[in-house]
Amino acid sequence: MDQSIEKGSFTLPGEAGYEDLTLRLAKKWGADVIRDSDGTQLSEDIMNSDYGIYSTICLIRSDNAWAKQNMDKLQQNFLMSQPVIAKDTVVQIPLLEGYFSEQFIINTQDGMEYWQVFDRTSGLEVDTKYWSFCEDTGCVTIENAIPWHKYTVNFLAIRIWEEISMYNHITNDWGDREHLMAVEPMHPETREHILEWLENWCISHPKTTVVRFTSMFYNFSWFWGDDPKNRNLYSDWGSYNFTVNPISLREFERQTGYRMTSEDFVNGGRYNATHNVPSKKYREWIKFINRFVVDFGKQCIDLVHRYNKKAYVFYDDSWIGVEPYSELFKEFGFDGIIKCVFNGFEVRLCAGVLGVQTHELRLHPYLFPTGLKGEPTFAPGGNPTEDARRYWVQIRRALLRTSIDRIGLGGYLHLVEPFPDFIDYIKEITNEFRRIKSLHAGGGPETIPGKILILTAWGKLRSWTCSGHLHEHPEIDLTNILEALSGLPFEVEFISFDDICTNGIPKDARIMINAGVKGSAWSGGDHWNKPEVISEITRWVAEGGCFIGVNEPSACDSQDNYFRLSHILGVDRDTGDRICCGKYPIHLASDHPILQDCKDIVNRMKKVEGIYLYDKKVQVLAQQDGVPVITLKPYEQGYGVYLSGFQYSYETSRLLYRILTYVMGSEGKKTFISSNLHTECAYFPNDNILVIINNSDNVQETQIQRPDGGTFSINLKPYETMFLELG
Repeated sequence: MDQSIEKGSFTLPGEAGYEDLTLRLAKKWGADVIRDSDGTQLSEDIMNSDYGIYSTICLIRSDNAWAKQNMDKLQQNFLMSQPVIAKDTVVQIPLLEGYFSEQFIINTQDGMEYWQVFDRTSGLEVDTKYWSFCEDTGCVTIENAIPWHKYTVNFLAIRIWEEISMYNHITNDWGDREHLMAVEPMHPETREHILEWLENWCISHPKTTVVRFTSMFYNFSWFWGDDPKNRNLYSDWGSYNFTVNPISLREFERQTGYRMTSEDFVNGGRYNATHNVPSKKYREWIKFINRFVVDFGKQCIDLVHRYNKKAYVFYDDSWIGVEPYSELFKEFGFDGIIKCVFNGFEVRLCAGVLGVQTHELRLHPYLFPTGLKGEPTFAPGGNPTEDARRYWVQIRRALLRTSIDRIGLGGYLHLVEPFPDFIDYIKEITNEFRRIKSLHAGGGPETIPGKILILTAWGKLRSWTCSGHLHEHPEIDLTNILEALSGLPFEVEFISFDDICTNGIPKDARIMINAGVKGSAWSGGDHWNKPEVISEITRWVAEGGCFIGVNEPSACDSQDNYFRLSHILGVDRDTGDRICCGKYPIHLASDHPILQDCKDIVNRMKKVEGIYLYDKKVQVLAQQDGVPVITLKPYEQGYGVYLSGFQYSYETSRLLYRILTYVMGSEGKKTFISSNLHTECAYFPNDNILVIINNSDNVQETQIQRPDGGTFSINLKPYETMFLELG
């Protein structure tokens, strides 16, 4: 076998005390790098071995002794108290009731001018003269309250246990190991200490070749509750709620001339979830934090480079403010980016980041006893091989479509010893990855001409993500669409409503997808009340584009239809206000080519109540109980397509492929396709190699159709990857 397929491009987690195992598996898996993980160290024997060394550091929790001595410089955030219903004119609200007491304490020292009390029933803020705070009880007392109204308090909390330390500690039962705390780098003294600590660290780690920053300074938002049955009170991988503190709030006001309030972050208890349309003020706060993180982060990276070490950033955990898809990211000077992946769209997220030389994936399962939901992984009852295979099948689809430089694992290596089949399977994965990587080096796969645009309120800033992994928000239509697209042969670009207003629609775009529920960032909310957005998309479709809407596309409150693009889609939604209006009857289009290998697709669709035909030209491809769930409508020279929902599966992925290629006409047929929807293929023209994958656990037979119309048959073993050199 080609030696390049057996060695390199793999990062192995080592562990002191298990030197023989570390070096044995490094050889078996063809590792060229050994890394440490949270809770582990590398021994001198490992550090002195003939491998590159990744050392993991998290700057904000690197020196817990200093953090304990500077409790006034810990990170903070706004919290909203649990709602209390007034039964009299005086109301007492315990601020931390319901929150995890080992994560939060009340900030009573600074920033009380940002606290706010609200009558949530009326929506009005309570004047400061009517409420007071008692530090001894931790309660706010409201006077002159209105009986039977609901009241809450927005207040500043200090976080006394950093969230990743907290999660790892509890997940791995670390016992009496000290709780790490996160320091706030907005304080000049903190920045000075971090730089001093980092320089001493670089000096004391001469064997380290790559400093692997566990992101930079701010974690994604993760509020824990005191009830184990509802531990995750709020979790959002893209939220900036943990970037708030008095010094930042005052500096923001100095720079912009206007003030952020606690309610700008609390948002009535919804906080600033990435799924919600961001306000202009919130977008400005993101830019403010991004600028700070880049400026201070560059100082840290420059220091690492002075000691002849490379600097990689881990995209997850404390990635807030890093923003790999912002224009500022390249200013960091990172040498590489690492992304943990469960799914295909996360592969595309990592691969699409510009400004770094190396793109690396950290595979799952993580080498922990239990998984994310407490299920056994490397523990009795666990099956890590099946876990790894399940993730790899999803990741592999995307790897065929985009170039990744490295893969690796993380966690406690000794946990794999009782699982020899897992050890063997990782070797299989690493060799498969290297073969795919070599094909990308030869020029990459064939794609179908014509760009696909994903239209959201976030645009490029949230490319290939809806804030989190697929398993966290499986109901989000756009997340599922991204997962399907991650393994399909199309170029994908992300665009915002502001982009359309400023620059119009790119000339090379063929298809635009807008997916989500009304009011969400993914559907667009009030952006659909901008006339220039409606007119520009209408013109573009009339001239040959295709608008694909999913769930509640273009929906907003207006004097127009519920769907602002109902004239293109040919469907609209009646929420009860059009019950007296006439509607066209449904006639199913039979044997439509879009459904040629998705005959049972209707069972994969969800019905959106109230969807009705708005135009007689609409072709209904599928319906449920008299409600259209898949429709197609010609509009001038283009098309409008409506899907009532989208949940990723092999069937729906093939459906999306058929829709995209149908509306593209002859251009959509210029590639290889596998007839069996459990299999997929990618053609690498420079090497003249067709890669065919079996995504199922059964033997599959498939017909491969060439672009010239010819076909040939292939049999694939369960989960097989076949590299076929074409004659």
